[in-house]
Amino acid sequence: MLLRCLRRVLRQGLIVAVAFLLLVGTRRVQAQTPDEGGVSFDGGGEEVLQSIFVPYLPNAPFSLTLAAEWSRPMNNGGSFTTVNSRPIKRDSRGRLYEERWLMSPKGSNIPSRMSWIQIADPQAKTLCQCNARTKVCELLKLNDNVSLRFDPTRMESGPLKNGKGTTTHEDLGTLYFVGVRVHEYKDTITLNAGVMGNDLPMSTVRRYRFSPELGFNLSSVVEAPQIGRQTFTVTEISTTEPDPSYFQPPEGYKVIDRRAPAKTADAPGR
Repeated sequence: MLLRCLRRVLRQGLIVAVAFLLLVGTRRVQAQTPDEGGVSFDGGGEEVLQSIFVPYLPNAPFSLTLAAEWSRPMNNGGSFTTVNSRPIKRDSRGRLYEERWLMSPKGSNIPSRMSWIQIADPQAKTLCQCNARTKVCELLKLNDNVSLRFDPTRMESGPLKNGKGTTTHEDLGTLYFVGVRVHEYKDTITLNAGVMGNDLPMSTVRRYRFSPELGFNLSSVVEAPQIGRQTFTVTEISTTEPDPSYFQPPEGYKVIDRRAPAKTADAPGR
């Protein structure tokens, strides 16, 4: 229950599963594997950033640009921040088109670049996942719960089970953001000392602006000791129908069908 509550704030509405990989500052670290120079390093790991959750909602088309910023504290009191910007589109059938762009250091001359294109069709139950580097698309079975929706009105304030801490849900009212009517909320989960390795009470806070018509957050800011500060902001949006060509494999890409072949029934008498 405790982990579910944490995920509820950190991943409001079950933020999409496929993550951005950091462009710099990360490497896959294997135990007891020396560096290229012959020096073995302790620690390390792979960092990922998960984006906003967009449901497969029919009859609510849009095209938007989403800006992401991830800031983490440094031990000298400063911060290390990475950013990216990417398009997301949904048509009236509920199909989703998303580009994935690598994070790059804010203010640096290191450019971001597109890493993946994902096209999900909830009616056909397919996911076309295209590697921008190899120009190869894999056609997969879409295993997502296509009826999943996020409803912030169901969030409640109260104590966590077994005296672990408290959760607070605040309704901050309605406003317009990038020309769309949204409802703003603030959710806070505070864990008592000792619950998750914390020697003092530890809080995770998310403040977000939710569009009931579109079914997702147009802005979201989460702050937590484990991750620092993550900000997702829709910088521009149109609610007209996107071009149908976006929901087909990109031109020039090879498509490989990875779906398991359907089983055929044995002939009578066998």
